[in-house]
Amino acid sequence: MQRYIARRLVQAAVVLAGTSVLVFVLTHVIGDPVALLLPFQASQEQLAAVRHALGLDRPLWFQYVAFVRGALHGDLGLSVRQHVPALALVLERVPATAELALTALSLAVGLSVPLGILAALRRRTFIDRAALLFTIIGQSMPTFWLGLLAILVFGVTLRWLPTGGMGGWAHLLLPATVLGVFSAAGITRLTRASVLDVVAEDYLRTARSKGLRETAVIGRHMLRNAALPVVTWIGLELGTLLGGAAVAETVFSWPGMGRLAVQAIFARDFPVVQATVLFAAAVFVLATLLTDLLYAWLDPRIRYG
Repeated sequence: MQRYIARRLVQAAVVLAGTSVLVFVLTHVIGDPVALLLPFQASQEQLAAVRHALGLDRPLWFQYVAFVRGALHGDLGLSVRQHVPALALVLERVPATAELALTALSLAVGLSVPLGILAALRRRTFIDRAALLFTIIGQSMPTFWLGLLAILVFGVTLRWLPTGGMGGWAHLLLPATVLGVFSAAGITRLTRASVLDVVAEDYLRTARSKGLRETAVIGRHMLRNAALPVVTWIGLELGTLLGGAAVAETVFSWPGMGRLAVQAIFARDFPVVQATVLFAAAVFVLATLLTDLLYAWLDPRIRYG
């Protein structure tokens, strides 16, 4: 197990290194941030002076080496516009993103797993068809469109919920629900398929013949064997949501990492974009590692070496 974790950590380092190269190059081809910092009538001498002060007149490879050297010490540079550490700006937004992501995933799992199980156990009934219709609609609707529709209906027309911002549970309900719909649709479809793969296995018939209650058969035997692909999907969704749900945060003006990244991209704030993407990549890699380790608990036959 220790060798496996060490190998995965090495792989994670490689992934983060590749991500850093990619995001560093891409952020430097989207435009010159100096042009947004100075007035339109600024002279070429003024532009050159600011580029020199920010180190943007140096070769790209030299800037990347300096970036990596700082990153290894926890320094991802200063925000071009706010002149504060970029990593500090990202960490300030983590609690808001975590609150939104965990709420959305909790709603998604709480709805989709029971619905997927029920659809599999009641195959070709109205419940099954309704669940399949939900998965199709949930995975085909763009998040931004669903968010705008939810704002129009529940915020503007009915005036039941706030249309944006961060506050109590009322502010959280709309963005978390909208964000969780896509995840719930995928988890429902996968749960249904996984349960159908094991529902006719001999060990379930044996368990029933021993007189076990149906709830015990489902919870203790069927779900544990059908859970691995579902857990994989949930782990990937958790990593993605914690990395920053940019669309939902932007639509609902939620002050999370995703909205920060979008604002930084439009402002060409290179250090903030790089810090956000690297932090999101690290969260995603950690989520996948924890998911793999959870396999051994769910299925004792799995051994890592």
